[in-house]
Amino acid sequence: MIFEIKLAHPAKNALDSTLMAYMLEQLREAAGRPVLISGSDNAFSAGLNLKTVSRFDGPAMRMFLDRLEHFMAAVYLYPGPTAAAINGHAIAGGCVLALCCDYRVALADPKVKIGLNEVALGVRFPPRIHTIVSRRVPPQHHERVILGAELFDPVTAFELGLVDAVSEDPVQNARDRLTTWGALPQDAYSATKRDLRGRGETDLCPEAEHKKRLDEAVDAWITDDVKNRMLAALRR
Repeated sequence: MIFEIKLAHPAKNALDSTLMAYMLEQLREAAGRPVLISGSDNAFSAGLNLKTVSRFDGPAMRMFLDRLEHFMAAVYLYPGPTAAAINGHAIAGGCVLALCCDYRVALADPKVKIGLNEVALGVRFPPRIHTIVSRRVPPQHHERVILGAELFDPVTAFELGLVDAVSEDPVQNARDRLTTWGALPQDAYSATKRDLRGRGETDLCPEAEHKKRLDEAVDAWITDDVKNRMLAALRR
């Protein structure tokens, strides 16, 4: 049976501590069953709640980025099949969340924007999220997708490997894929997924290296320039 999780937040399903805690609780409840993640209204997730994040000082930012990495790793390493039904915009953290899923299908709507615009905001990917992104985005498209910080329509996102399919009904498309994958021997699925992705967060970045790189990321996230860019993005 497919376990469905719907993102719901008034700010375009922005990822904040409350929403991430809810998602982690839902993943625990799913307990290895196939999981379908979709967004409410006309967005999948427009990324982090920049209004909140832009107010963080160093210690608060480090705590938040730690929490963000833990959440993304939980989705990426979840033992059962996962699918993202991208029913609307999936930007920055929202795009990362989709990339963490085994299968990603986007709504066939040219107005939908999908992409990783972190560099445009002036921030560095936290190290374990960087590992996930670099694994899930095809290497031949790293420069355009990750360094270029563009936002793409669903068809272009498909051509660049950010999504696996484009559909008029992404939720049903995702359900169909999860039904197929859910019928596979799940012990073999889980074990093979562990072999592909690792058994825990330290497999994404060892602790000593992680501390150094996360400290460097925090330093970038709390500069006045970055906070001004975040606030400017909110006004657009």
